Amino acid sequence: MTTPVIGRIHSTENFGTVDGPGVRFIVFTQGCRMRCQFCHNPDTWKIGSGGREVTTDEVLEEAIKYRSYWGEKGGITVSGGEPLLQLEFLTDLFKKAKEKGIHTTIDTCGKPFTREEPFFSQFEELMNYTDLLLFDIKHIDNEQHKLLTSLGNENILEMAQYLSEIGKPVWIRHVLVPERSDYDEYLIRLDTFIKTLKNVDKVEVLPYHTMGKYKWDELGLTYPLDGIEPPKEDRVANAKKLLHVNDYQGYATR
Repeated sequence: MTTPVIGRIHSTENFGTVDGPGVRFIVFTQGCRMRCQFCHNPDTWKIGSGGREVTTDEVLEEAIKYRSYWGEKGGITVSGGEPLLQLEFLTDLFKKAKEKGIHTTIDTCGKPFTREEPFFSQFEELMNYTDLLLFDIKHIDNEQHKLLTSLGNENILEMAQYLSEIGKPVWIRHVLVPERSDYDEYLIRLDTFIKTLKNVDKVEVLPYHTMGKYKWDELGLTYPLDGIEPPKEDRVANAKKLLHVNDYQGYATR
């Protein structure tokens, strides 16, 4: 018998409709190094503790219960936290999922990415079993990215370029935050970067919201965006225009 592969997850959701194509079973992993000011799941930050330990077989067994809802395009999405902090768990889960013909998606900020070993070889293997990545670019400017998330974005952009090199489909997601990322200058720079990529099936503007603030309060954390309201409709429309979201329609034909 093979040794079960164990991961640490925060929770699951059995009827996700905004985390990839179709209806998805979503696994939220535990652990993240970034400290995004707009994070709505700060309870997933702790690495190596919190959440619960599960085997890949247990997750797959739970997911398959809902397969009848997925239709032709649905499947499993692993989100976070940050899934790429648990490469062995993610790879084993997706390998088993693909053996059953299940569509696999990762929702990631890309921060763990490096071309150094042992990460890079493990990441390459994971890509063999990954159909799609929802790739979150928090901010195009490195210094502003540090202010917004506590860490830089150089390796995040490098990961985006690598995914383009290997032709792995991605949906680019960008959270629009007033007084942080909602400036035309930054949106134009982000648009220019996205245009260099050859694998973008979709670009999504996600308006910042305050629905996760209560978790910061419950954890005794100071909410860094206190007083900043979600962007107005005209600013969301402006961001969609500057990022040319309508130009990316690949998701409709896959």
